[in-house]
Amino acid sequence: MHADRAARAPISRWTRIAATAVVACAALLGACSKPQDFTNVDITGSKSFATDFSLPDTHGKVRTLADYKGKAVVLFVGYTHCPDVCPATMAELAQAMQRLGPDASKVQVLFVTLDPARDTPAVLDAYVHAFNPAFEGLRPASDADLAAFAKAFRVVYAKVPDKSGDGYTLDHTAGSYVFDPSGQLRLFARDGQGPDPWVHDLQLLLGS
Repeated sequence: MHADRAARAPISRWTRIAATAVVACAALLGACSKPQDFTNVDITGSKSFATDFSLPDTHGKVRTLADYKGKAVVLFVGYTHCPDVCPATMAELAQAMQRLGPDASKVQVLFVTLDPARDTPAVLDAYVHAFNPAFEGLRPASDADLAAFAKAFRVVYAKVPDKSGDGYTLDHTAGSYVFDPSGQLRLFARDGQGPDPWVHDLQLLLGS
């Protein structure tokens, strides 16, 4: 999926602002948590983000955290037509899984689309599997479900018409939510860091 090109792609100013806002909020809310050596923002115990989700996968099966019990879960929100943040993050996660070796089987990466109109089940399935066969796509069944999910996880997103006027991109929060194997929300992971911080923090969560 052109991982090298994705890693070099530019990130919009709006996206950086949205991500910075979420990081600042997460850091403040997690300030009272027991300090650990995570690279990313520790939001353990935060009450401002959802503690679970309920979304259909690309086969129509509704998924929740219970389906991934015993695994660390990385929940990334984006869309398949994204020109920069999304493919770069997915490439980083794919590299991190390779570096984790056998421990990769204890991690589940989930890609939640913000663009279900264009990201059909087939499109979404092909997209996530191009990065790693074990990655899964989740697709809100309606605009209302998408809005509810975004509100619950404080995800900001907005359509931006392209120059032709015939299409659009989405500006959106650039980051991932990470749950530990017990299902507790632990981290907000900022994008654009490369695979090493992912490996470091996931190993801590897995107790490796």
